[in-house]
Amino acid sequence: MPQITVDHSADLDGRLDRPGLADAVHRACVDTVAARIPACKTRFRRAEETIVGDGAEAAALVHVEIALLAGRTEEAKTALVDAVLALLPAHIKEPEGAHLSVEVRDLQPAYRSARG
Repeated sequence: MPQITVDHSADLDGRLDRPGLADAVHRACVDTVAARIPACKTRFRRAEETIVGDGAEAAALVHVEIALLAGRTEEAKTALVDAVLALLPAHIKEPEGAHLSVEVRDLQPAYRSARG
């Protein structure tokens, strides 16, 4: 915990600083919702095709989903959304016009984690 997924459009290949973004999101989780760095897990998923609006113009897209164990206040989750949304442009080369979004949600009660 937290489980972090970053979905991004294919046109951001080479423009998205994945290690820097993961580090920044992990630190935001520590600072905002009292997560521990060793517990943060981030995966990146490249979307081959993305369409924004009517699709008339190509648009870069990044969506970050952060799933947390239940118990954080709505205020803490909103603060994390705002923090991550604010740090995204610094990790994208030429971020102008990119569509950025962040979602923080609770993990289901049946969630379990283990190391092999």
